[in-house]
Amino acid sequence: MYLTGSEKGMVIVMGYQEAYDKLEQYGQLHVLKYYGELSREEQEALIAQIENTDLDVLSLCQKKEALNPRGRITPIEVMQLPEIEQRKEEFTKCGLDAIKAGKVGAVLLAGGMGTRLGSDAPKGVYNIGLTKDVFIFQRLVENLLDVVRQADTWIPLYIMTSDKNHDTTTAFFREKNYFGYNPDYVTFFMQDMAPASDYEGKVYLEAKNKMSTSPNGNGGWFLSMMKWGVVDKIKEAGVEWLNVFAVDNVLQRIADPCFVGATISTDSAVGAKVVKKNAPDEKVGAMCLEDGKPSIVEYYELTDELMNAKDAQGEPAYNFGVILNYLFREKDLEEIVAKKLPLHIVEKKIPYLNEQGELVKPEEPNGYKFEQLVLDMIHELDSCLPYEVVRNYEFAPIKNKTGIDSVESARALCQENHIEL
Repeated sequence: MYLTGSEKGMVIVMGYQEAYDKLEQYGQLHVLKYYGELSREEQEALIAQIENTDLDVLSLCQKKEALNPRGRITPIEVMQLPEIEQRKEEFTKCGLDAIKAGKVGAVLLAGGMGTRLGSDAPKGVYNIGLTKDVFIFQRLVENLLDVVRQADTWIPLYIMTSDKNHDTTTAFFREKNYFGYNPDYVTFFMQDMAPASDYEGKVYLEAKNKMSTSPNGNGGWFLSMMKWGVVDKIKEAGVEWLNVFAVDNVLQRIADPCFVGATISTDSAVGAKVVKKNAPDEKVGAMCLEDGKPSIVEYYELTDELMNAKDAQGEPAYNFGVILNYLFREKDLEEIVAKKLPLHIVEKKIPYLNEQGELVKPEEPNGYKFEQLVLDMIHELDSCLPYEVVRNYEFAPIKNKTGIDSVESARALCQENHIEL
């Protein structure tokens, strides 16, 4: 199912003068440098982008260091494998009841490209097969189909794309007949984009008729759903819980009945799948409490003191890493986005037009991207169930072409789980 611009209510009303005035207000008039060279269609595209881009964020570059100070980090209790196994029947029944009642939906975050894999295509279309075609999207749909068969009911699947990969992604799903999924239960929506700037807060141009933008982070997904009218569909369908997950983990279980049931049974506001870390400094965010509320501390924020801290049982206190697979209550998400999540400024390599109008792809970071993060969504809630899963059964991230968390390692884990490649 597709939503058009008119269905979103995004009617372009800005003219040249309004665009000029907006850019002047934010000190970004250089965006119009090539306006006179553009075709009418290109001019309209640029004006539309200026209208729909939040330029307020650019001023944050000047106060980057003062943004989002962390609170007091303390350990959080994790539901570990022995307890889950002991209560598996109870949790699974509860989860299946919710799924059969149509109360659970799945949200796939797939706005990224396969750049680090050496591909110019959306990450989800990357082929990890060895003797046959096995696409990342295919693996995820097949995992969800396991639960569809178990529950004997279709689960609404919402797929977030971006302006960089929307057309390619939707065409790919049509071409592959949705890998056997019922297209009536699939809805595509686009992630909001944020401007990308130099270190002084001047937005880059990536083409003569286009400002440089990037997806607004993994915390922007629900706000994007609202803007595309998808939340109205969710309410009409009676969906109360959303299992949000990232595109790059080809083993993760989606709408997992035991996980859903555990979150509901424990009356938790959010469930978070976690794995036991393979090293204190592994590059995954660790579940924790921050000022007494659930949160995630990123691996680069873990001090030596936190890495060496022990819990009451003498185990590492921050030993469980998130795998970006969460179960949120829909009603809580509406309250969270109404508060406006914090923005994080991230240093990145940003392609840009130089003074001669030539596209440059920098070798080193040259500016900032602006992101909202899912960890801030979790920190807005009063309770969270960190739910341990078996690492080799549910965690095969594909972030690189070779080495750690790569196509190679994911293939090996798929084969370990008897998945034919």
